[in-house]
Amino acid sequence: MKADNTLDALGLLCPVPIIKTKIKLAEMAGGQVLEVLADDEGFLIDLPAWCKKTGNEFLGIEKEVDFFKGYVRRAR
Repeated sequence: MKADNTLDALGLLCPVPIIKTKIKLAEMAGGQVLEVLADDEGFLIDLPAWCKKTGNEFLGIEKEVDFFKGYVRRAR
């Protein structure tokens, strides 16, 4: 998936990847896509739940060998 920006949250435990996602998205324009790299299993549940709560669009999570790539489109 094509992302406008990437956030490296590898090695960070819940809730830090979501907190960093919130901060990074606030710096981005509406409609832009953020790719978040994380290796905490809680990220699989936390990212879609956070998107639903905040109105940002959850675009999915891809599983890599040792980590996950989550994609979020910033709300306008």
